Amino acid sequence: MITKIQINDARFPLGKGAGSDAIHRDPIYSYAVTNLIDDSGHIGTGFAFTLGEGNDLVCKAAAFYAEQLKGKDIEALMADFGTVFHQFSNEQQFRWLGPHKGVVHLALASVTNACYDLWAKKRGVPLWKLLTDLSAQEILNTLDLSYLEDELTREQALVLLQSNINSKSERLGIIEAGYPGYDTSIGWFNYPDEKVRENCKKAVAEGFTAMKLKVGSTDPERDIRRAHIVREVAGADIKVMLDANQQWTLPQAIKICKELQSMNPYWIEEPTHPDDVLAHATLAKAIAPTKLALGEHVPNRIIFKNYLQTGSAGFMQVDAVRVGGVSEFITVSLLCRKFNIPVVPHVGDMGQLHQHLVLFNHISMGHEALFLEHIPHLQQHFVHPVKIEGGVYQTPMEPGSSCDLKSLN
Repeated sequence: MITKIQINDARFPLGKGAGSDAIHRDPIYSYAVTNLIDDSGHIGTGFAFTLGEGNDLVCKAAAFYAEQLKGKDIEALMADFGTVFHQFSNEQQFRWLGPHKGVVHLALASVTNACYDLWAKKRGVPLWKLLTDLSAQEILNTLDLSYLEDELTREQALVLLQSNINSKSERLGIIEAGYPGYDTSIGWFNYPDEKVRENCKKAVAEGFTAMKLKVGSTDPERDIRRAHIVREVAGADIKVMLDANQQWTLPQAIKICKELQSMNPYWIEEPTHPDDVLAHATLAKAIAPTKLALGEHVPNRIIFKNYLQTGSAGFMQVDAVRVGGVSEFITVSLLCRKFNIPVVPHVGDMGQLHQHLVLFNHISMGHEALFLEHIPHLQQHFVHPVKIEGGVYQTPMEPGSSCDLKSLN
């Protein structure tokens, strides 16, 4: 059973210009870390991602949730985790601070992710293996589908899960082949043009077949120039994505997105305010067939449902260290599967946890193995950092979710 908890505020300053975008100019990549320690010595590690200030507030909220898990057996806990998640996310006083968003929901992500890590370590398998071995009913028992019933009832979810699990043997080859990655570090916002050019050449040489550039400048001509630099270096066959990080108003987004279409972007990401579902629906129609990618700052399954209902997104970027953890990530992935929208996660975890989740999405849920974002900046801080070869994530084989941090071990 869980006998002890540890909460840590871990912050990692980045190199000059790294991690910068149109809104977040000098981020400090930070984790609110939960460790759940059981009586056999296993340590379940989970975290939520922030950019520095306020990380301590997330830690305080995580401690509130984690304390309630003392004395619980991890197998019994996960057998009905959907109920636990529902209770925690609707805790009467914390709910006023959300609901299902902000500091308290990030804290729930940290604790939830620690539960999944402990579960996998207790069974002695990597998280992707644990998840892909679960039956449809066992998966469903870990999920909270409340507020989704108009689109996905428990009965419908069970049928959807079972139908895809029945064909999972056709997709097991991904374990050996590895999951494709894309390079999101070629063009951080503060990088000069020449550094963007050199980073593009390096990414192509390393085998990446997709890459992403930060846009959202006050001078749209800078974005257009840099986007064409990337297209020129990458060539016509490389997928190039553009990410505005919520910088534009809707009128601005319509104007500049149409201008950026000339370099054939694979998607345009987070063009305007992340809560403005209808603005994204309007923009999606205005710039079709170019698709929008949304979800980095979407905090819960209900808003993802709204985006899917309005046809706003061509790609969903749900992040398990942003929503309420692995449980809500799977819930959103299941909802996306119903709507046949690809899930391409944002990786606030630097891909450590998500390399497991995209394997599960593909093998057990039938999602297309499109690609997974790769950000290398914190690799040196992980006990088992992600391995990328030829632009492809190599399947992790160590027990757990690959989230153990060296400084905390």
